[in-house]
Amino acid sequence: MREAAFVKQNKDKWLEFESVLANKINIDPDLLSDLYIEVTDHLSYAKTFYKNSNTERYLNQLASKAHQHIYKTKKEPKNRLVSFFKTEFPLLFYRHHKELLITFLTFLLFVIVGAFSAANEGDFVRSFLGDGYVNMTLENIEKGDPMGVYKKQGEFNMFLGITLNNIKVALFAFGYGIMLGIGTLYIMMQNGIMLGSFQYFFYEQDLLWESARTIWIHGTIEISVIVIAGCAGLVMGNGILFTGTLPRLESFKRGVINGLKILMSTIPFFIIAGFLEGFVTRHTEMPDWLAILIIGSSLTLILFYYVIYPIRLHKASKQTIEIKNTIKLTNS
Repeated sequence: MREAAFVKQNKDKWLEFESVLANKINIDPDLLSDLYIEVTDHLSYAKTFYKNSNTERYLNQLASKAHQHIYKTKKEPKNRLVSFFKTEFPLLFYRHHKELLITFLTFLLFVIVGAFSAANEGDFVRSFLGDGYVNMTLENIEKGDPMGVYKKQGEFNMFLGITLNNIKVALFAFGYGIMLGIGTLYIMMQNGIMLGSFQYFFYEQDLLWESARTIWIHGTIEISVIVIAGCAGLVMGNGILFTGTLPRLESFKRGVINGLKILMSTIPFFIIAGFLEGFVTRHTEMPDWLAILIIGSSLTLILFYYVIYPIRLHKASKQTIEIKNTIKLTNS
């Protein structure tokens, strides 16, 4: 590629990076790191094909400035965890909303498949959920306590067991992303079919509302964060498949790190879901309005933190860049 064409193709990205460094604005560290890696790749290219040129000198200066900005020695802030959940993670997750949508739609598709299969194949529910669970639930229905399964264990033991089990499922959903994301989608398929057949089973028993208002007290957060863990798996898989301008190994590392950050964000929500299942769901006598309030609040919390808040934060960050650039142009 001729030097002029190379400069024309990449100058906007260089100017953006230079502006970010000059204004010293609060920007997503991963985005800053991505820009730095791209600039260093361009510098290596320039050193090979445009040795001792103005382009090489400019990129060398820009890369040096960026290195000082990113890697300068500084104390780790005491509120690092707060900063992660408040700013760093939401800005990161905004860039992965596409993977979240794919994971959610895959899960939803297999919920429908599970319900359809249960409706058309008599033994499907038993083959998927197991004879033991189905027989126990039918016995509970005969006793007039269809949701009795949530009362069999002690509250704390159930909370602990459910939380650890959900985190294990999330780890599988993430870890199977190493199979180019296909393994993650398989986990979504399994859980989607299970949920669809499970809910249809109660529909057949004329207990759809009773089951939904009970199960979704904890299930709203539990299922949501399993889908989000699936998103983390896709992020890792995409790091292998879609490298952009990065070397494949570097892209894979970036996918693993970003996926782990997404997975880390789900842990507090799994604890909340485990608490609800262990201590709250068992109270099947609670009024409908209270169950609906808990379910609605849980859904609002998930949608706000994983969808609405990242979009707002991204827009605010973008506006900050534009304002500071405008001030800089006005003063120059």
